[in-house]
Amino acid sequence: MKSAKKIVTYVVVSIVVILLVLIVGIYLFGAGMIKAKVEKVASSTLGVQVTVKDISLSIMRGQVEIKGLVVKNPPGYANETLLELGDGVINLDIGSLMRDTIKIQLVKLNDAKLTIEQKGLTNNLNEILDKMPKEEKSATPKTEKPGKNLTVNKLEITNTNVRVKLLPIPGKSDTVSLKLDPIVMENLGTDKKLSVAMLVEKVVGALAASVARQGAGILPNDMVKSINSTISSTIGSVIGNDAVKTTTEAGKNAVEGIKGLLGGKK
Repeated sequence: MKSAKKIVTYVVVSIVVILLVLIVGIYLFGAGMIKAKVEKVASSTLGVQVTVKDISLSIMRGQVEIKGLVVKNPPGYANETLLELGDGVINLDIGSLMRDTIKIQLVKLNDAKLTIEQKGLTNNLNEILDKMPKEEKSATPKTEKPGKNLTVNKLEITNTNVRVKLLPIPGKSDTVSLKLDPIVMENLGTDKKLSVAMLVEKVVGALAASVARQGAGILPNDMVKSINSTISSTIGSVIGNDAVKTTTEAGKNAVEGIKGLLGGKK
């Protein structure tokens, strides 16, 4: 009888130790792994360098926090960056990490600074939009294995400040500032497959569409038309079928599950 109790105790202790090792491993290596994957997938999707200052995750709360995400400009622009994100929070269903589809309750991106710079007949935002792959080709880079599918109940983009640097004209200011209305996108990935790369496209596309909408009558007409035209011809299908609105308008398995969120080799 004592022998049986010892065996049970040994098994229970072993399970607890394994769980502790997995949790510690996730905290030590998981955040760094996610950071590297976010930078790689976003850079490949946008065609410019994307860096992240810090990513932290809480397995118990099912939350990932992102700080200091920066999207660099294409070559040839005076400003170094196109977009700087202050912070972001992702709340997800931890149990879904082990399934084919990862369920995310909320993605909230806050305190973004978008700098649009005009150069000749184009601008940096348009260049990035134009290089982004169309929906049918954008699921994942060719060198990467497909990641898991995502569903996102709600995506919010709040407190976005836009600075537009125009071509200098005598007697007129060459800088226009806009404060974008909060953007809300709901039920993403429910009607068709959604990858991290496509989610990146939706965020950038929604920001561009909001700039074009709120910039009408303020920004040069040719810039607004150019942004709208590029959205329509390149990524319009990616953002067009989702519910987009502004608030004014309306262990190893666990580690592998997190890796599946971002795609790539496992």
